[in-house]
Amino acid sequence: MNHRRNALRLAAGLAAACAAPRLLAQAVDPKNKLGLEVDFVPTPHEIVDAMLKLANVKSTDVVYDLGCGDGRIVIAAARAFGARGVGIDIDPDRIREATENARAAGVADRVRFVQGDLFEADFRDATVVALFLKWNYNRKLRPRLWDQLRPGTPVVSHEHDFGPDWPPARRIETNGKTVYLYVVPERK
Repeated sequence: MNHRRNALRLAAGLAAACAAPRLLAQAVDPKNKLGLEVDFVPTPHEIVDAMLKLANVKSTDVVYDLGCGDGRIVIAAARAFGARGVGIDIDPDRIREATENARAAGVADRVRFVQGDLFEADFRDATVVALFLKWNYNRKLRPRLWDQLRPGTPVVSHEHDFGPDWPPARRIETNGKTVYLYVVPERK
């Protein structure tokens, strides 16, 4: 009887181990051909609007979206506020999609998209930065934001904060999601 019970346990364990890779594979974005740690998850349009309003975007702004995906944040900044925008993403498919989306929205003359690593990018001319990254990427990116951006530059983040070393200036809830506003501090 014990042998049979042990055999059933072993069979159940093997079945679970064999099924786990298939379950994990199903959860991965099929567009993630680069094997990135994160999948592209688009920011809902109502959150985009909330982010841009919270940052007080104006027509004179240059809005950067770090990890821009399909380009919706800089496209919305150009359409709704007349701002200029730059989107940076490591995935060439996302850059192509964002460029097509900007053309279709009629703002291709106000925005551009750059394929590159946001941790190596130069975004010194940004007057507003928007992002939807995981918390650990926000925290890794914080020193670059402080080094490159002028003090007083607004940074808006969908859903994830920058940790205890940089408390948000404001925080709002929109459709159950948190949007944080940060302001780059004076250099010490």
